[in-house]
Amino acid sequence: MPGMNLTREEARTRAELITVHSYDVELDLTGSDTVFSSRTTVRFSAAPGASSFIDAVMPTVRSVNLNGTELDTAQVADGVRIALPSLAAENTVVIDADALYMNTGEGLHRFVDPVDQEVYLYSQFEVPDSRRMFAVFEQPDLKASFTFTVTAPEHWDVISNSATPAPVPAHAGAKTWSFAPTERISSYITALVAGPYQCVRSELTSSDGRIIPLGVFARASLMEHLDAENIFTLTRQGFEFFEEQFGTPYPFTKYDQLFVPEFNAGAMENAGAVTFLESYVFRSRPTDAMVERRAITILHELAHMWFGDLVTMRWWNDLWLNESFAEFMAALAAAQNTQFTSSWTTFNIMEKNWAYRQDQLPSTHPIKAEINDLEDVLVNFDGITYAKGASVLRQLVAWVGQEQFMAGVRSYFDKHAWKNTELPDLIRELEAASGRDLGPWSEAWLETAGVNTLRAAIETDDAGTITSFVINQSAIAAYPTIRPHRLAVGFYDLNEAGALVRVHREELDVAGTTTEVPALVGRQRPALVLVNDDDLAYAKIRLDELSLATATKHLKDFEQSLPRTLVWGATWDAVRDAEAPARAYIDVVLGNIGHESDSSVVMVLLRQLNTALDFYVDRSVAAEASASAADALWELARSAAAGSDSQLQFTRAFAQRAGSPAQLDAVEALLSGDLVLQGLSVDTDLRWDLLTSLAAGSRASVETIEQELARDNTANGSLAAHTARAAVPTAEAKAAAWEGILGGELSNLEQRAAITGFNRVHDLELISGYVPAYFEAARTVWETKSHEIAQQVIVGLYPAVQTNQATLDATDEFISSLGEDSRALRRLVIEARDGVVRALAAQGADV
Repeated sequence: MPGMNLTREEARTRAELITVHSYDVELDLTGSDTVFSSRTTVRFSAAPGASSFIDAVMPTVRSVNLNGTELDTAQVADGVRIALPSLAAENTVVIDADALYMNTGEGLHRFVDPVDQEVYLYSQFEVPDSRRMFAVFEQPDLKASFTFTVTAPEHWDVISNSATPAPVPAHAGAKTWSFAPTERISSYITALVAGPYQCVRSELTSSDGRIIPLGVFARASLMEHLDAENIFTLTRQGFEFFEEQFGTPYPFTKYDQLFVPEFNAGAMENAGAVTFLESYVFRSRPTDAMVERRAITILHELAHMWFGDLVTMRWWNDLWLNESFAEFMAALAAAQNTQFTSSWTTFNIMEKNWAYRQDQLPSTHPIKAEINDLEDVLVNFDGITYAKGASVLRQLVAWVGQEQFMAGVRSYFDKHAWKNTELPDLIRELEAASGRDLGPWSEAWLETAGVNTLRAAIETDDAGTITSFVINQSAIAAYPTIRPHRLAVGFYDLNEAGALVRVHREELDVAGTTTEVPALVGRQRPALVLVNDDDLAYAKIRLDELSLATATKHLKDFEQSLPRTLVWGATWDAVRDAEAPARAYIDVVLGNIGHESDSSVVMVLLRQLNTALDFYVDRSVAAEASASAADALWELARSAAAGSDSQLQFTRAFAQRAGSPAQLDAVEALLSGDLVLQGLSVDTDLRWDLLTSLAAGSRASVETIEQELARDNTANGSLAAHTARAAVPTAEAKAAAWEGILGGELSNLEQRAAITGFNRVHDLELISGYVPAYFEAARTVWETKSHEIAQQVIVGLYPAVQTNQATLDATDEFISSLGEDSRALRRLVIEARDGVVRALAAQGADV
């Protein structure tokens, strides 16, 4: 039998043979710390006489009973799959097994809270990990009803997709929770969360008059920090917006939102039981950007209750439909029905930047990707699947109109509720509602890869009147598709108050390599012309020479955040593409970021500043540029408004870059309290930021880190300590971090924290010797670790900071050694290699 992978052909064949009716899953969580009992009864129809298999990633399968006959487990079970021979028309299989608790954030994850030593469990099944908790036909198009019966310690709470029932006594110290059957759903959105979680409860009234119970859950040690009312407010706003737009009442009976420890992603759309990472419970002052990110995530997961959970993709090649739709709808709901009215600015600086970056990698792919097996989909949770797809949906809405788009979506839900679909099912409904033929649009946007670039070519007479206005569209040779765009051109001039304001907007369709815009001929040429104003289109933009000069001088003077952010993006693109020097970009950032009002924009600009300094600046002046930037960030922190979001962000950014004796003195003084910035609270998380800065700068020992951990003996404190220890700039500390990361003893987030610290160095020579060790270990890591753990290592420890030809040569040698069965590993390394190639080109442009 094959291993952990599952091919699309295998899934298609199995779906043709089998229709699943129901699962009864009985779990006992009261025994071992490492394994739990899992007994699954599955009822299903099949083609008589056919043979198939059920998935069960379990170390021990005690018995398999198929239609009353005991099968030989040694013959039918291999620890990943269980063979089911000679099926009848109607079948019942009962599988009794032991399953493993995980510490990787996959399957049923087990965590012990260092504060109270209590055990907390949660499931994470997307893509193929429900098979780690119970025997299951693990593919999205074999939907069924699931009934969970769970025996657990009596003081726990147990949460699943159905409403939590009153437990009944089991054996001593334990109770049993028997949940009602779920609706007909896919296995990857089933859920189990168990432990002494605490809860704040509320309710809302659905559009069809039902009372929907709401719950917000967290560990006991985090409850004092949980701002449940804010979460309930956003949830109500999301319900109101989505039920109106979709014309379909909320499809499930309750809606719980659970903040769980050591979660790998932002959240997961389990039906009626959404799980979130605990970073969204703010134990220290969060940036406004983090608060907005949590709001977008809450809305994203809620949108999934309809798109993904009620109607589900048939196979993972339509994963983009789930994720892009939820991403677009979250931004739309935030902009139109919450306090986050500038969400499209955030969408541009975060999602679109992610999409543009991903779409220019050698591994770029069409939005509608070809997913041949599970390995393909596991590396396809990327900027194209989420952000490019959402950007293209926004373009489609601009083209056909929001009401027409939503009318098509409403019809789609009406026809396909509780079923599985493919892209053409949605396209048909959108065509019917809009009256447009979407075939050419779908082909150009969904079935081709790459991003276009748009430029305005403007001619004027001596009086400054426009005599010709043309939008030129280009594409690179490898991905030459020229696409249609619905976009706006904005004219901006300085008003009497010195603000850069829009004085004219022209919306039009762009197609082909050149598009003339006669409506703009005869107008006075403004100070700045912005192609793709309002950010309707998915395309990189370049400013003409006069507009670039205006933007460079007056970037801070834009009256609105979105056009300013579009200019920020164009400026950054030019640096990444080695068309403009990195140091000029750094000067623009440091000269203007103090005036930036949008927290998410500040956050991303600071990330891009670090990337420019660490990768794109000419290496002969990199140390000087970094020191100068750190001084500028410190001055920005000191001059920022007391208690402002920018003050907090600039302080953190300064601490990350501080390296000179004077800079480290300032960090030390902030941490000790000898230096106080008015309005800045040096709270728990900021203390760790400052201490890690000192550790990386040889100003804090491992003993000092342990003292801080004793002060903050929490899960978050433990993760911060892993980062700080690994950041200590000694050969011994780096070796210990390396061994810990590869040794397999760390949990998923502990490993991630250690990788972050390992890469935190002021002197790159300290870790340059690990380049050969990385390539020696990479294949073994990939073959022996779970996907999440392996991907963290492959991406996180890749020697990206060693931007030289030797790194490229070692990478190429490794890639050439990989066989066809290592497609996912090959992709990750090729993507990492591209970062070095891009860095070398940018460094050349900075000389």
